[in-house]
Amino acid sequence: MALTRRSFLKRTAAVSAVTVFAPRFSIAKDRSPNEKLNIAIIGAGGRGAGNLSAVSSENIVALCDVDDKRAAAAYDRFPKAKKYRDFRKMLDELHAQIDAVVVSTPDHTHAVAAVMAMKLGKHVYCEKPLTRSVYEARVMRQVAKEQGVVTQMGNQGHSNTAARQAVELIRSGVLGDVVEVHAWTDRPIWPQGIDRPKDEPPVPKTLDWDLWLGPAPYRPYHPAYVPFKWRGWWDFGTGALGDMACHILDVAFWSLNLVNPTSIEAEVSDNHKPETFPKWSIIRYEFPKRGDLAPCKLIWYDGGKMPPAELAPGVKLPKNGTILVGTKGTLVTLDAYGGRYKLLPEKEFEGFKPPEMKLPVSPGHHREWILACKGQGEALSNFDYAAQLTETVLLGNLALWAGKKVEWDAGRMCAKNAPETEQIIRPEFRKGWTL
Repeated sequence: MALTRRSFLKRTAAVSAVTVFAPRFSIAKDRSPNEKLNIAIIGAGGRGAGNLSAVSSENIVALCDVDDKRAAAAYDRFPKAKKYRDFRKMLDELHAQIDAVVVSTPDHTHAVAAVMAMKLGKHVYCEKPLTRSVYEARVMRQVAKEQGVVTQMGNQGHSNTAARQAVELIRSGVLGDVVEVHAWTDRPIWPQGIDRPKDEPPVPKTLDWDLWLGPAPYRPYHPAYVPFKWRGWWDFGTGALGDMACHILDVAFWSLNLVNPTSIEAEVSDNHKPETFPKWSIIRYEFPKRGDLAPCKLIWYDGGKMPPAELAPGVKLPKNGTILVGTKGTLVTLDAYGGRYKLLPEKEFEGFKPPEMKLPVSPGHHREWILACKGQGEALSNFDYAAQLTETVLLGNLALWAGKKVEWDAGRMCAKNAPETEQIIRPEFRKGWTL
């Protein structure tokens, strides 16, 4: 993508402040719902296996994975699909045969894979978080709009009927002005707060380590990174916040338009290491008034930290959830996706009937995307929406990196008081892996 930072910012300054209340959707030209899509899979093991199963009703024409062992089950299940290790080669050779692409790689490779596919006119389903950096999220959103492709991020709760009902409830004003949101997770469930290993064991024969690194700076292979444990390393993942907040914060973000905070500040464990995310963190966002919506505080907790119990008296809080505190009432989600919730005080909400739901009932998160690719309905966690949610999430990591309260300038895409965070906002890519 031949964009200088200056020209990119000029093109996206207005985009950064667009409301999420009325997102625009890219709809493919009409085709029969019975006509199958030709789908290529980038990342066939791990989470990719689940996504592959969810789109297996379509034609799986290609499978790409850097680790033959992790992808073995997928290769056995779809023996006719062409197999690749390098998605760049796959897209170059097969682009005329592919309608859509599913990206389930580690976070640091999401953007380079999805942007390449979108520039070739392919519809894209990409795992959460959409990207590893704010800059990548802006590029993903822009390219999706320019190419007119159908997109969906893998935060499955967005298609949950009860979660959509909760969004309608909050928007209706039942809670009054929501002035605080508290969100928490039981992550990390992988090592964090550690140093880079010093030994250099041999690379497994089934793994192409250089391709796994992709755009990230080179480092020797170590099982401390793969599989799954990459989430705790700055060069590859986005920590507990990045892993879960696109699920947990979705209802609050969707209903309250939580874009463009003015400041973010993080409190972390005292053994925070420069290579990995901390063992625990509490991150505080400040959002100004947004249209008719009152200013709002968002507090995130991970690594065993929890919100004050008095915010939800009598409620056994789940391992992952949110509390939305309004001037007329409180809503507590009882799972990571917002699919179950409780209104407080209970006595005041006895016999309460939720407002009529205007949002469509989803046929399922992956199915919603597949049908939208065929011109049937809309994919609601499209990149126009998902990039903004991801950006808000990743700004918490910006505060973790800075180690101080960050003053955010969304239009200029910079931390006004922390220029040293530029490497986190817009990381450098290795040669051959640029956007």
